[in-house]
Amino acid sequence: MSSEWPLRSLEDIAKEVTVGFVGSMASEYVDEGIPFLRSLNINPFGINKSDLKFITAEFHQKIKKSTLRPGDVVIVRTGKPGTCAVVPDWLSDANCSDLVIVRCGADVRPKFLCYWVNSAASHHISSHLVGAVQQHFNVGAAKKMLVATPSLREQDQVVSVLGSIDDRITLLKETNVTLEATAQALFKSWFIDFDPVRAKAEGLEPEGMDAATVALFPESFEESEQGLIPRGWRAGCVADIAVQKKGSVNPLTSSNEWFEHYSLPAFDDAQSPVVEKGEVIKSSKTPLPEDAVLLSKLNPHIPRVWLPVKYGDNAVCSTEFLAYSPAPGSSKELIYCLLTTSEFQRYLCQLVTGTSNSHQRVKPDQVVKFPFAISDGSVFRVFSNITSPIFDRVYLNRLKIQTLIQLRDTLLPRLVSGQLRLPEATAATEKILSEAI
Repeated sequence: MSSEWPLRSLEDIAKEVTVGFVGSMASEYVDEGIPFLRSLNINPFGINKSDLKFITAEFHQKIKKSTLRPGDVVIVRTGKPGTCAVVPDWLSDANCSDLVIVRCGADVRPKFLCYWVNSAASHHISSHLVGAVQQHFNVGAAKKMLVATPSLREQDQVVSVLGSIDDRITLLKETNVTLEATAQALFKSWFIDFDPVRAKAEGLEPEGMDAATVALFPESFEESEQGLIPRGWRAGCVADIAVQKKGSVNPLTSSNEWFEHYSLPAFDDAQSPVVEKGEVIKSSKTPLPEDAVLLSKLNPHIPRVWLPVKYGDNAVCSTEFLAYSPAPGSSKELIYCLLTTSEFQRYLCQLVTGTSNSHQRVKPDQVVKFPFAISDGSVFRVFSNITSPIFDRVYLNRLKIQTLIQLRDTLLPRLVSGQLRLPEATAATEKILSEAI
């Protein structure tokens, strides 16, 4: 990309450019310890905590050359070469594998470099990939990368504009985490821990419930094959509330039609489906049923449960997703909350087949056997009425996030190259941010 500012090589403006640990790691991971970043933990502009691994302090010391510090810029070598993020303050002590690690010198801000690598450096990265089977971006090519070097004041101005967008994206994501946690906490209280029943059994008034809702819960428990459950409820399973919808559609047969495609990459990319023509979708898909909830059967150690909320007529999902509709008396909110519980996720991980860590799957007929106490439909109905507005808001926040991402990605290459005046970018940003509250 051309730049209005002078260009200098990365090795010229960095204190150090090195590479993360390269070697076998499978036997080194522990449940708790020093965070260990891999390629999949690096998103554009941020760190993905999903499936974050840990190593011991002893091994961390052994491979200290790949130690990460807050402010380091990390660039993915394999998988999605060139994806770049700045190590945040919460990773005060960390390590990594297979990443280019850059420690910036006095002439470049880490966040400005991160924005540059994620946009303007794409041609350099794609033209320097090596390897026949799995292409990667090596540290030597990284050192030769040309980087725009405006004054630090100008870098700070660019970072301020783009950072304000990223801050709002982060806030919306954190809000969604809180909203989903609220719905999940209510589900666990009512259907896992049976808190309202326990309170009534002890002669107490259940907290945070009106009288009509309190009356829906019994005052005692009874024995069942699942242990103690509320009196009048029955021992059941996922199959009692969720029905797997099968079927197949081949978008290639409708090559000029537009499809709303729910794929695994789309889920990982902010849970935003891709709208694309049938001609570019190369395999058969599952049509989304009414009130769909999607559960990935691939690699359950990476939880992927998707509640689309709203979608069009031509909505399809990857066959790696199991698509569920509510059984009579159930709801999509109930199914989603059950499938996202830690209890269900642990159960799912016990069902895997396949020897490869990257291609483990669960059998659909086993998924629906997960035990679940079934109440009468009135309790399910009230739960859905309470949680449905919560998930509607989550959905709207995701739409706002997509708008902000589009704005950032539009401004980004022009800003970091100096081709867009900062006052114009600031005005456009402030207008969009005022609408994304």
